[in-house]
Amino acid sequence: MTETRGGRPFDAVLCDVDNVIRFYDASEVTALERAAGLAEGITMKVAFAPETDLPLMLGRIGMREWVEAIVAGFAGLAPQAVAFELANALAEAPFHADETVVSLLRRIRALMPLVLVSNASVTLETDLDSLGLSDLADHVVSSARVGLVKPDPRIYRIAAGLTGVPLDRCLFVDDTLENVRAAAALGMATVHFREPADLERALAPLL
Repeated sequence: MTETRGGRPFDAVLCDVDNVIRFYDASEVTALERAAGLAEGITMKVAFAPETDLPLMLGRIGMREWVEAIVAGFAGLAPQAVAFELANALAEAPFHADETVVSLLRRIRALMPLVLVSNASVTLETDLDSLGLSDLADHVVSSARVGLVKPDPRIYRIAAGLTGVPLDRCLFVDDTLENVRAAAALGMATVHFREPADLERALAPLL
């Protein structure tokens, strides 16, 4: 990463939410799949198929409609009652924030703008509030609010625009490699997040 005159490798951070800050507990879904004799992970496969998941991420449907779409996606795979139970368990899965990541982000925000950029439903802001994270970032860019999903370059430009920092002076953090590559193509420094240590290494020169 190229440094500025002040020696900083970047001047703003754009960070994903799910599987970076927020993590879901899908153990109930897994238990229900096993009880129904279904392959482990089938609910995720059905729920996050583009035709089912994308309308939710774009804000075109809410959680109730998403559950109905998941049930429809289970047609031929499981009885409708089982599909409803699985879909509801997924939609209502508990989640928590990774405290190490939250601490790192709070520290970096004291030094530069921080924007959360997430492919998420319209409940994202409420969810962050429930985690005590409504004040974590300067701005939240939710796909459901702007009608764009990563890796669409436009959502990155919206997020960077909120920082007042050029794209090539932003650090982008995401667990999905496709999203990371799209950010790199725009000139951003990137972190492919797999564990908190990945973020810690990237922020170490500043912290």
